[in-house]
Amino acid sequence: MKISFLLHNAYGIGGTITTTFNLAQALAERHDVEIVSVLRHREHPNFTLDPRVSLRPLVDLRKEKEHASHLRPAKVFPRAEYRYGQYSELTDQRIGECLAGTDADVVIGTRPGLNVHLALQAPPHVVRIGQEHLTLDNHPPRLRTALRRAYRRLDALTTVTEADAAAYRRKMRLPGVRVEALPNSVPDPALPAADGTAKVIVAAGRLVPVKRYDLLIEAFAMVAAEHPDWQLRIYGKGEQHDRLRQLITDLRLWNNVFLMGAAAPMEAEWVKGSIGAAASNFEPFGMTIVEAMRCGLPVVSTDCPYGPGEIIQDGVDGRLVPVGDRDALGAALLELVRDDELRRRTGRAALENARRFAPGPVVEQAERLFAEAVSARREGRPVARGRTGVGRVLISQGFAARDAAYSAASGALRMVRKGQR
Repeated sequence: MKISFLLHNAYGIGGTITTTFNLAQALAERHDVEIVSVLRHREHPNFTLDPRVSLRPLVDLRKEKEHASHLRPAKVFPRAEYRYGQYSELTDQRIGECLAGTDADVVIGTRPGLNVHLALQAPPHVVRIGQEHLTLDNHPPRLRTALRRAYRRLDALTTVTEADAAAYRRKMRLPGVRVEALPNSVPDPALPAADGTAKVIVAAGRLVPVKRYDLLIEAFAMVAAEHPDWQLRIYGKGEQHDRLRQLITDLRLWNNVFLMGAAAPMEAEWVKGSIGAAASNFEPFGMTIVEAMRCGLPVVSTDCPYGPGEIIQDGVDGRLVPVGDRDALGAALLELVRDDELRRRTGRAALENARRFAPGPVVEQAERLFAEAVSARREGRPVARGRTGVGRVLISQGFAARDAAYSAASGALRMVRKGQR
């Protein structure tokens, strides 16, 4: 089977890039796999890509940033999508040409705007799998409306949590489209797991407001006051770097809290710690939580929608605390800092329980879904109902409804093309 991933920018840093590279690498064991990167801004990706996976960009910003077509707005990529400003008439054209000429059996979109391209422009022989790495409730109403119209041409839609899959089934009304949860996977660690002796708490991710590193730093101040020999290391880069640096200074934590910059891969940094931490207001999945647990770290996290509660078993392999509650977060960290045996025990549980996010189980579920979708498309029917892995599916509501949806989406694409002329 040939499988193609359509990715925003494979040369950047982010959870969607990480999980796409992970899944592509695992699938490459038995399939022909490629990643198509819409944008490129540097010579090599930040993350190491398995040599068995081919990578090709469509628009090289180093050479084509001022291309006349790239200065004109996109008309296929939905205006309400977060990344709309980075798309253009040129990206519309290149994505359309790529899809029209693909020899892949399965093409997987990795963000809403690319899923719209896939739904409207993929040729009839291609199985269309849309991936949602954020959540339905996180999308503005205008984007939901655009997705509802286009997504009816998908064969399947995967979300990273069961909670989000349930939201799509309940709210989007996608007749004939299979909706199921397919969690992100993390490769088996190459380094020995953390042993719980290091006096280090580790956090990682973009330094942006939603991640609430300010809250984490304030909560860690409770730890440092009682255990000044402990450190908090925060890995990542982003717009809040200077603000967080000032907060560290204001709290006089310059000997305890360190902004470490970006690190890829993170495995070598996780195993230097004994506790993982996440303080987000919102987390579509929680990739760093899984990464930390796979390295043997219990994780203290806010119990935000949607991911942490589906990953962490409170009191078993980590702790869940209320969103925005600095004192609860600090108390949970202190509980693990004070008790060496508890820290080691929950770390062992984290290592064991996170095995369900290893590539094997996730790839098995993905392969089953892809194979069933290929068979269904060849036979001219919706993907069969069923259950694979942890994901429940949306039961097909009839081929007639899908025909109507196809007709409506085709009409929408004709209108888009008419507007481009």
